[in-house]
Amino acid sequence: MYWFSRPHEVATEHQEMDMSTTETRIADTDLRPALNLALDQIERLLTVVTPDQAPLPTPCSEFDVSTLVDHLQGVVRRLAVILSGQHFSTAPAIVASTSWLPDWTEGRTALAPLLADDATLAREATVPWGTTTGAGAIASYLGELTTHAWDLAAATGHLDELDPTLAELALPTYQTILPATPRALPQIPFGAVVEVGLDAGPYEQLVAWTGRDPRWS
Repeated sequence: MYWFSRPHEVATEHQEMDMSTTETRIADTDLRPALNLALDQIERLLTVVTPDQAPLPTPCSEFDVSTLVDHLQGVVRRLAVILSGQHFSTAPAIVASTSWLPDWTEGRTALAPLLADDATLAREATVPWGTTTGAGAIASYLGELTTHAWDLAAATGHLDELDPTLAELALPTYQTILPATPRALPQIPFGAVVEVGLDAGPYEQLVAWTGRDPRWS
């Protein structure tokens, strides 16, 4: 499931307080370099995923490979809109893409100057779950991009392309913002946490927290 890009999602008061606390703490952390690495990671995957894999299912049950890529094209554009200070709803959540890599490059081109601007971190940002700062939005979308990178890599056989450092950075924010319980629709559209062993790797821990089975195939 995905959360941070859903235009109709409404957080409960308790969730909003948890998010605010988390985002206050991460406001002093500049995650722009990590976000750029997450964007690079998606780009690498788009260079190796082939058109014949478009109809394959993914661990995110709402998407096959093609529609997951469409969603990611929407994420990069929506994030640019959010970080510019505009309302998230002025950008589409899904962008139908027929040229995956050129379309991704176009989205990143719009986002790049905002990530290069230090003022972006403190700018008020209106996101699907309320109001935050640019730093808070970056932290949340880092989690979404990193998790969906695993979805795409798992679906297409490219898990070896993933950078474990990104999962290590994304997991603490997810664990703070997304409670283990309760996970009731529609407020928290994630499945129950999947149990993993103490030796689980960063991506296994991350996707298990979002309700995905790290052993998905």
